[in-house]
Amino acid sequence: MNGMKRLTVLVTGSTDGIGKETALQLARMDAEVILHGRNLERGRSVQEDIMRKTGNNSLQLFLADLRSLRQVKRLAADIQGSYDRLHVLINNAGTYQPERKLTEDGLETTFAVNFLAPFLLTHELQNLIGSSAPSRIVNVASIAHWNGTIDWNNLQGEMRYEGFDAYATSKLALILFSYALARRLKGTKVTANCLHPGVIKTKLLRAGFGDYSGDTPENGAKTSVYLASSPEVEGISGSYFEACKAVPSSPISYDWNLQEMLWSISENLCGLG
Repeated sequence: MNGMKRLTVLVTGSTDGIGKETALQLARMDAEVILHGRNLERGRSVQEDIMRKTGNNSLQLFLADLRSLRQVKRLAADIQGSYDRLHVLINNAGTYQPERKLTEDGLETTFAVNFLAPFLLTHELQNLIGSSAPSRIVNVASIAHWNGTIDWNNLQGEMRYEGFDAYATSKLALILFSYALARRLKGTKVTANCLHPGVIKTKLLRAGFGDYSGDTPENGAKTSVYLASSPEVEGISGSYFEACKAVPSSPISYDWNLQEMLWSISENLCGLG
């Protein structure tokens, strides 16, 4: 994947923060970028901004609220209706919820957006990604996963809820999923990796930590762009990256039984049973 010319990339949550910067950098590399957001006006404005800055007109915008499983499925269907290939899927969209809120599906919002949406979207786009191989799946996790725990009785804050705990657990779940996915993709020329983008000054950081001084979205996008485009990671799968280097994730994230149990529960929650 040296250079991105003629490669098609989907970046979820690309109308803001790290996602927007990721889309911009990939558009600069001549990729055909599929933008995703929730708001049409904001999405159009980002699309025009990126086209103006890069001279790349191969950008299409799709709308979906990732809090809704129905809309996640519709997003996948819309993309499959418009594209016959998808070389890179970057599951970037994320949220931080200080209070426990339920989605229309009765799911806790942080868990639904940060983990179940990528799980379901990846599942729905699997055939398209597979038929475009060599292709890559990139999951934007967080160093916060080190604080995450998987308590089956409190997976969605049913017993007790705290914003940071819910966030950390959702990111741990994303890493457990990435490793289980990489195992399933062995021998297919589709890779799956995850990453910590850094502590980046975004809307999400403000929601969780107030006026915490974070790094720029430009730096926050670097590892995602590296995993999407660099020939150095060709064929590397099932790894966790920080600052464009593979590093160990938390010990619990390598628990095979935990990965498989979470996979099975997620299939049930998404109605894939």
